[in-house]
Amino acid sequence: MIAQKKSTELARAITTLRPYFLRAGWFSLGSGLLVLAPSGYMLEVYGRVINSGSHLTLAMLTVLVLAAYCLMEVLDWARAEIMCQAGRKLDQDLRNRVFRAIFDAGLKRIPGGTIQPLNDLRTIREFLHSPPALAAMEAPVSLILVGLMYAISPILGWSAVAGSLVQVFVGWLNDKSTQPSLVASNRCAIAAQQYADSSLKNAQVIESMGMLRDIHRRWMARQRESLDLQALASDRAASYQAATKFLQVTMGSLLLGLGAWLLLNNELNGGAGMMIVGSILGGRIFAPLVQIVTQWRTVVNARDAWQRLDAMLTAIPPKPVTMPLPPPKGMLHVESVVACAPGSNMPILKNVTFSLDPGEVLAVVGPSASGKTTLARLLVGLWPAANGKVRIDGADIFSWDKSELGPHIGYLPQDVELLDGTMAENIARFNEIVPMKVKAAALAVDLHGYIMSLPLGYDSPVGREGSLLSGGQRQRVALARAIYGNPAFVVLDEPNSSLDDAGDAALASLILNLKAQGTTFVVMTHRASILAVVDKVLVLRDGMTQHFGARAEVLAALKEANEKAAA
Repeated sequence: MIAQKKSTELARAITTLRPYFLRAGWFSLGSGLLVLAPSGYMLEVYGRVINSGSHLTLAMLTVLVLAAYCLMEVLDWARAEIMCQAGRKLDQDLRNRVFRAIFDAGLKRIPGGTIQPLNDLRTIREFLHSPPALAAMEAPVSLILVGLMYAISPILGWSAVAGSLVQVFVGWLNDKSTQPSLVASNRCAIAAQQYADSSLKNAQVIESMGMLRDIHRRWMARQRESLDLQALASDRAASYQAATKFLQVTMGSLLLGLGAWLLLNNELNGGAGMMIVGSILGGRIFAPLVQIVTQWRTVVNARDAWQRLDAMLTAIPPKPVTMPLPPPKGMLHVESVVACAPGSNMPILKNVTFSLDPGEVLAVVGPSASGKTTLARLLVGLWPAANGKVRIDGADIFSWDKSELGPHIGYLPQDVELLDGTMAENIARFNEIVPMKVKAAALAVDLHGYIMSLPLGYDSPVGREGSLLSGGQRQRVALARAIYGNPAFVVLDEPNSSLDDAGDAALASLILNLKAQGTTFVVMTHRASILAVVDKVLVLRDGMTQHFGARAEVLAALKEANEKAAA
């Protein structure tokens, strides 16, 4: 048996739009058949009005054909509206999934962690009601028109089929000629946009050290390459579009001449009027193909967007629904953990094992590149362990639904990241703001007085990435966010790197207060000031555990080792 290829998530989402496609298809069929109205009007005028000389007949026929035109426009509008609804349905079904996939890609440091997938979803959504897509729906009408031409004359019918095949061949040549350039152009444009975005994030460094000219030169090189490739594709596409229009016009005249020849040989069914009708029908047969070829770039862009989005959704499958778990109490077990950075096989942490009871405070110390930040990411479930497990209250923290676990976890990363919003929104994690909880968190990190000195108080904006705050203020806001709501488990990565002595004292007091309430802390630090409030110390070196145990025991062991090294 031949295994059937499993449909992708994006293909299944498109499949759910079948009712929209069917309704739009029926409207296309009705609108396409009304295209015959001008031919019928012409035949009736020649056959009835001219022979009878009746003004009333002419008026009635004119009213009927005008009504047909109005109905045709209404059907076209309804078809476009249905396809717009299909696009909105697709966006509604996928936007949350795509946004989450982008977020996960950013966490895992794999391609796709940019806004490009959202742009791709928009491109696919807009393509559903674009002229090429609507023209493709008229294919059944073209088959009906070919059948009518066969009824007039088989030779005319075969000629129309031959012309259609030539048009398809031109479209195929257009695709083969322009696709490589368009794909490369899109890729270069995306790369240039991403390079510009990353450069803007480092605007202060670029400006202060005079790097703007060279950065601009590198961006222009990417942008110029994209424009050159786009121009090449446009030139080639223009040639094929001209050829397509030439074929359409030529086929109309050829079919008219062929009809005249058949009429002279008494081989044309329906009389002389069918000669003109055949020419008109032939032109309508080619109209959808011409529309698709002339808008081929829209087709290519939609196809590329589909391939990129489909690949990303396949690479980042949706997370399975897990069983709800009770709120954690803060019991931590790290079991023989081996960890690598996403996309790498080089271990950063090697067989690290320790455990903490609820309410205990652990300080993780060690030289730079010893694995402290990697351990912090594992402890809050950002990175998976290559081997071993990180468990909180017995459950794997990486697999725990973060929307469920998040309110009970606090995390302060080494590189403080604030989001554009107010002080209160950042502290409350952009959830429902509970003023008493926000104030309590700000007081705990000695930030309340500063906030109240601002004109807008807790409604003061922090700016993009906290740009309106100093380094120490950003760190205190992020620390307040980490302890908001008294979480059961808190991981702080270098929490006092930007704090002064008063901030150090506030941090120590904060840890003691939350420890008394049962909060478990893991603090990565280079500074010894925090050691006075910890229960246990973990010393990392080259990703391995050098010492672990009670604070006094580990500090004594380190002191003894230093004395031996000095001797």
